[in-house]
Amino acid sequence: MDEIYMELADQLLRLEAELRRLKLWSLERPTAEALASTEPFCLDTLTLPQWLQFVFLPRMRQLVESGQPLPQRCGIAPVAEEFFENSGRFHALIEQLREIDRRLERGPGTV
Repeated sequence: MDEIYMELADQLLRLEAELRRLKLWSLERPTAEALASTEPFCLDTLTLPQWLQFVFLPRMRQLVESGQPLPQRCGIAPVAEEFFENSGRFHALIEQLREIDRRLERGPGTV
């Protein structure tokens, strides 16, 4: 497995842990209709934490586990900054998303 996939797998685990630590992890799955939104980040049907948990994390894990091509850009951190209004409580979560954004932008084969 390429280094980028291993790094992303670790980052995704840290992201999940941070969502859980902040008590943003939901035990209730959104409806199929809510998950079928065509809006970026499903912002018309889900909160950002829900989108991270039920859309982003599963999709990124699938890409990592199968070695499929990864997106070259995500741009999640700016959305999180706006959603959480730069609250200090969410600093570690936003920084984790920045790390994922940066890693994807660097692409494979770069450290």
